[in-house]
Amino acid sequence: MAKIRTKYVCQSCGYETSKWMGKCPECMKWNSFVEEIEEKKTKKEVFIIDKSSSQPVSINSIVAVKEERFTTDIEELDRVLGGGIVKGSLVLVGGDPGIGKSTLLMQVSSKVANTNKKVLYISGEESESQIKMRASRLGINSQNLYIFAENNLSIIEAHLEKINPELIIVDSIQTVYSPEISSAPGTVSQIKEGTSKFMKISKKMGISTFIVGHVTKEGALAGPKLLEHMVDTVLYFEGERYNSYRLVRAVKNRFGSTNELGVFEMKDVGLVELTNPSQVLISEKPKDVSGSVIISTVEGTRPMLLELQALVAPTNFGMARRTSTGVDFNRVALLLAVLEKRIGLQIQNQDVYINVVGGIKINEPSIDLGIVIAVASSFRNIPIASDVVVTGEVGLTGEIRAVSYIEKRIAECKKLGFKKIVIPRNNYEAVKDVKGIEIIPVDNLRQAINIVLRG
Repeated sequence: MAKIRTKYVCQSCGYETSKWMGKCPECMKWNSFVEEIEEKKTKKEVFIIDKSSSQPVSINSIVAVKEERFTTDIEELDRVLGGGIVKGSLVLVGGDPGIGKSTLLMQVSSKVANTNKKVLYISGEESESQIKMRASRLGINSQNLYIFAENNLSIIEAHLEKINPELIIVDSIQTVYSPEISSAPGTVSQIKEGTSKFMKISKKMGISTFIVGHVTKEGALAGPKLLEHMVDTVLYFEGERYNSYRLVRAVKNRFGSTNELGVFEMKDVGLVELTNPSQVLISEKPKDVSGSVIISTVEGTRPMLLELQALVAPTNFGMARRTSTGVDFNRVALLLAVLEKRIGLQIQNQDVYINVVGGIKINEPSIDLGIVIAVASSFRNIPIASDVVVTGEVGLTGEIRAVSYIEKRIAECKKLGFKKIVIPRNNYEAVKDVKGIEIIPVDNLRQAINIVLRG
């Protein structure tokens, strides 16, 4: 009997080797190699190039065709997708377990099915009865929604031609396997084959497809990084397990912007859209308490007001502790150094804790001014007026740099009833004639802290 040949494949980057290795030499990950059976090649394939099949053409002779879209009837998701689902597109949805991926996609299935479009929901993790229980809880009972509890690619492909749906949901790609490949479901080979198969189905038959991808402990999509390169759009679910708010962010989108953000709230009836998240997220802001400030940020085209809190307390250990939630830790360390050097705040022996209320993660530099003012407020124990909003990027020399979309930020502040907004001096010329709110321009960090903490 012929000996079965095996190989070891890195589950992070797809690197192959004949022997097991503790550390992958390609991506430098530890304990990522899994043994797989090597495919036998029965005969040498001969490729014949057909010169008449395709020819280079001038870009001016190509006729651009506008992509055909259909709505999910969920405004927040449509915004992130760039205006709706593109026909024949392949969308990858990633997120932590239990964050609401299946719930949202079930709601999308129902909304699309109610517009007389056939939807096929393929589940390799749950039985039909389990999916029915979730559908009943969400109030879903559409006749055009088909449930298929199967993870064999060959069987799935055979039924696709029978049903001919316009939207496919695959939950999840890690459970789908091809019987032609001997490795177990969830391995690099199976994930690549499954994604490639659904990509061909989407492009050939014009079927829009959503596939769910699990995430690793580090928060990255499980499987090789090429999974993200194969699809048209990558959506990430963000949010804390014990917080009701969920964010859907596009990190790749061939048909729209990657800066858009969808905000949802998890309730008994599923994920509910937050059309005005600013009002909800700042509704519980305490009054007359130091270290709490309202900041203005923009995600894509949407302005948002958030509450940022800071707590500064004397350290009980030899080294001061720095903790941040919702903002980049390295950015916080940089801003604290600017406070010490340029303003003279003696916080080197103080513990500093920073938190963005609501479990939202913000990377926009306009929150810099809010961070340093909240720290200064907590350190000096001086409350910040509740009708003030701050925005601005802080440089290493203590200067306040201009931010984008200043008109939208001010309009959002006016809509929610704020009386003052502190902005960079370089933004003032564009909005100096705006009425209904006091606009305070600042040049540097010392000036901003003195104005805000004096009220």
